[in-house]
Amino acid sequence: MMDQLGIKSLRPGVNGNEKAPDHANYDESKANPYPDLPDALILKNGQRITTVEQWWQERRPEIVEDFEREVVGRIPANVPKVTWTVTSTSNSKVGVFPVFEKRLIGHVDNTLCPSMNVDIQMTLMTPGNAQGPVPVMMMFGSQEFLKRMAEYIEKHPELKGMLGTDPPSTEQLIANGWGYAFIDPGSIQPDNGAGLTRGIIGLTNKGQPRKPEDWGALRAWAWGASRGFDYLEADKAVDAKRIGIEGISRFGKAALVTMAFDTRFAIVLVGSSGDGGAKPHRRDFGEKLENLTNSGGYHWMAGNFLKYGAAEASFGSMNAGDLPVDSNELIALCAPRPTFISYGVPEKGDANWLDHQGSYMATVAAGSVFRLLGAKDLGVTEDYHVAKKPPVNIALIDGQLAWRQHDGGHTDGPNWKYFIPWANRLLNYRAVAWQLPADQPVFRIDPNSLLAHAQLLAKAKLGGIDLYFEGDSITRRWGATDYPELLANWKQNFSGWNAADFGWGADQTQNILWRLENGELDGVNPKVVVLLAGTNNAGNMAVPGDSNARVDDVTQGLEAIVRLIQTKAPAATIVVMGIFPRNDNVNLMHAIDGINANLSSFADGTKVRYLNINDKLADRDGRLFDGMMSARDKLHPTVKAYQIWADALRPVLTELLGSPASVDHAPPPTGDPSASH
Repeated sequence: MMDQLGIKSLRPGVNGNEKAPDHANYDESKANPYPDLPDALILKNGQRITTVEQWWQERRPEIVEDFEREVVGRIPANVPKVTWTVTSTSNSKVGVFPVFEKRLIGHVDNTLCPSMNVDIQMTLMTPGNAQGPVPVMMMFGSQEFLKRMAEYIEKHPELKGMLGTDPPSTEQLIANGWGYAFIDPGSIQPDNGAGLTRGIIGLTNKGQPRKPEDWGALRAWAWGASRGFDYLEADKAVDAKRIGIEGISRFGKAALVTMAFDTRFAIVLVGSSGDGGAKPHRRDFGEKLENLTNSGGYHWMAGNFLKYGAAEASFGSMNAGDLPVDSNELIALCAPRPTFISYGVPEKGDANWLDHQGSYMATVAAGSVFRLLGAKDLGVTEDYHVAKKPPVNIALIDGQLAWRQHDGGHTDGPNWKYFIPWANRLLNYRAVAWQLPADQPVFRIDPNSLLAHAQLLAKAKLGGIDLYFEGDSITRRWGATDYPELLANWKQNFSGWNAADFGWGADQTQNILWRLENGELDGVNPKVVVLLAGTNNAGNMAVPGDSNARVDDVTQGLEAIVRLIQTKAPAATIVVMGIFPRNDNVNLMHAIDGINANLSSFADGTKVRYLNINDKLADRDGRLFDGMMSARDKLHPTVKAYQIWADALRPVLTELLGSPASVDHAPPPTGDPSASH
């Protein structure tokens, strides 16, 4: 390729190791040798476009042409047809969620070069409760790769911090009523320079070397994703108007390229993409353009891209400032469709090499095109030259162009809990709610609940807990910083017993099981666990069956929680509280009484104790005494009712823990994460 371009030598790339003599620049004051990004709204003749028609008919084609010729390469005119075959179907599970699985092979017609086979591998998963076509996120990767990664991380637990505490993206998608499709990039095009004579690039070139304008791996992977789209839009289980694309790292680059060139894709999540993705080539911070023109990354790009790393050539030399386009325009090609740019933090492994600040600047610069096309950008008023990325974990997701830098590592995992609701809102999608048995562990899908889980995990790791409270909002509010009057009562009653509150609002038994299974009791070793839960299950009228079926279901859920607590904290005595009376719907009292009767029967009186204070809260018919529950909802206890609960617990706790100590060693109380914003 260098000979074809007349290049005698290339400038070397930089080293990511800051101690190396050729290390990358990480000084922001030196990061902008070519400070101006190409303006996506100015035609090559210097005219500024001002209408939607001018964008689609004039400016966008110019940008596409420059990217194809100089950066990512052209798809050959002779690229063969792909024929999709379903190789297997099965009813499977993703976590606890039933799914329908299809494994597919997209065979590329190899008449051009019979010695080469390209068979694109794709797996499609759709929710088992779907009542019609569902949105699908196509993701660069494979089930096998995920399995290998999970096994590797299991052997290296120190890496878990990089991924965050959320459920896997696949489970979050299914839980939210989305499907997903893994498309294996390696089955489209190998990820190395030697592979340029193989894969789809090698097949179209009949095994011969590329020409300067020929495509690189990024464009080939994007082409393969588009062929996957061809299949998905014909599958009746898939909503063809709501198909998205996602990738991380080099496949984050590929996801952005896919979205930019194939306007059928409705939405994109671009994870930690760096140079060749959201990072401007013109920035000298971390990875440089020269790293992509040398052996590590040249195969991703068009042959012509090497010109911009040339130190000596027949045409002289060129650099990043000579590129006719940059990453802001690649992002702009996605407009007005929803585009979410995601990064992590260097401390957890999302290296400075990726240039988070530069990527943010490019995203801000792309906003002009989103605005022109009637979409909303990041909402940033500063010019991209001076715009500073927001603090970690601050999301700019009000519009079709979105940015969030999470506090995890080289992954987009911690951003899925924000991406999915954002996508649902912008694509106007509302999923069918899952209804799973009360003894199945299921996470909450809202971002705040997953943040609360991370907060409670951190609390559990602090240790010093002898008295552990578990439950829903009735339990949570007692020991929560956002309910100061109730917290004062909590401290008054439990200080010195090293008590910690692990309740979370609106949780059903399924959600408590998930939280306990995912670390909130691990290593805590409390002496006493107080459990009050089940009222949200009793009030869930969507559960099939009559009141008796609901009683049995909730009882099984509570029994499962008790068994799990016994497994996680075998030395603890468990105090199971009878579900409190509620008058928001008096018809529920029959079910609550039935559940409580079952709870009393499985308590053994020693390691599992049953405590019911309902006769102090309501009359025999379940009508609440004055001042016991919130006048607003007739469900949540007042301070008066909490004190009754505390008084009932005191003799049990004194028996099991002794008198309260003068010093309390429990972790500080926590609260609703959303209350701090």
